[in-house]
Amino acid sequence: MYSKTATMKSTDNYWDNRKTKASIAKLKKELESADAVVIGAGAGLSASAGFAYTGERFDRYFHDFAQKYHFKDMYAGGFYPYETLKEHWAYWSRYIYINRYMNPPKPVYHKLYDLVKDKDYFVLTTNVDHCFQKAGFDKRRLFYTQGDYGLFQCGRPCHQSTYDNEALVREMVKAQGYVIDADGTLLLPENGSPKMTVPSELIPYCPKCKEPMSMNLRADNSFVEDEGWHLAAGRYADYLRGHQNAKVIFLELAVGFNTPGIIKYPFWRMTAENSEAVYACINYRETGCPGEIEGRSICINGDIGEILLRLINKSHYISVT
Repeated sequence: MYSKTATMKSTDNYWDNRKTKASIAKLKKELESADAVVIGAGAGLSASAGFAYTGERFDRYFHDFAQKYHFKDMYAGGFYPYETLKEHWAYWSRYIYINRYMNPPKPVYHKLYDLVKDKDYFVLTTNVDHCFQKAGFDKRRLFYTQGDYGLFQCGRPCHQSTYDNEALVREMVKAQGYVIDADGTLLLPENGSPKMTVPSELIPYCPKCKEPMSMNLRADNSFVEDEGWHLAAGRYADYLRGHQNAKVIFLELAVGFNTPGIIKYPFWRMTAENSEAVYACINYRETGCPGEIEGRSICINGDIGEILLRLINKSHYISVT
C-alpha cells in the first residue's frame, strides 16, 4: 500500500523553473487525452479567486466587529459566542452574503470551467461558497460534501432538511443599513456605520421544533445531510464506479492537510488502484505525492489562477526542450 507521506517541493522562482514549465505542459497534454477529470477542490481555490477571509476584505465588512471583539479574520468571528441572536445573525448574514451571494473578484472558477467544460468531469469540493455553479458547472456533477453557505438547518437538528436562506439573508444585511447594488455587491451605509444587530423578526427558527436555526456547515455531528446531499454523494459514487478503469485525471486543487481524508488520500488511493489514472496537484507550497504513484503524478507549486491561465491560453506556453 502507498505511503501517506508526501515529499514537498520548493516554490522559489516557480515560473523560471524549467521543471515547472514542463509539468504544466505535461498536465495540458494529459487533460487533452483523458477520458474523465475528477476535480477535488479545497479552500485555496476560492482564495485564489479573491475570497480572502482576512486582510482588506475582512476589514471592509467587519471593521466594527473586529474593533469590538478584536477578531483577526472572519473565521474567528463565526465561532464567537455572541450574547444575543440579533448580533449573531448580524455577523453571519454579512458573512454569508459576501461569501455566497457576491461573485469572487477574480475569474478563477471560470478559467477552470473553460478548461474542463468539454470533458467528462465531476467535482468533489469542501468549499461551501457555490462558486462552481456560478461559473457554469453542471450542478449534477458537483458534490459539496461539507455543506453550503446558502442553506439553513435546524440547530438541534430535529429533522434532516435544509432551507434556502438567500431572501432572509438579504433582508438581514439591508436591516443593518447595507445597500445591495445592481451587480449584487454589498455597499456600506452612507454614514459608514452599519448596525451590529438584526430585528428579532428576522431571526430564523426551525419550522418544526421552533429552536434557532444554524448554518448547514459540517462542524460536528449536528451537520444535516439532506436529500440533496445524499443524491450528490450517490452520483459521485456512481461516477467513480463507472470510470474505475478509465484514463482518469484526479485533479487536486488547493487541498491542504486539514481534512486530507476527504480528497487527497482518496485521490492517491484511486490513482494507485487504476494503472491508467494520473494524479495532478496544484497548490501553493503544499504539493506532493507518495512514491508509489510518483511516476503517474504531476505536482505544480504556484497560484492556481495563473496556472489555469497558462493551461487554457496557448500564448502563455514556453516550450521546454
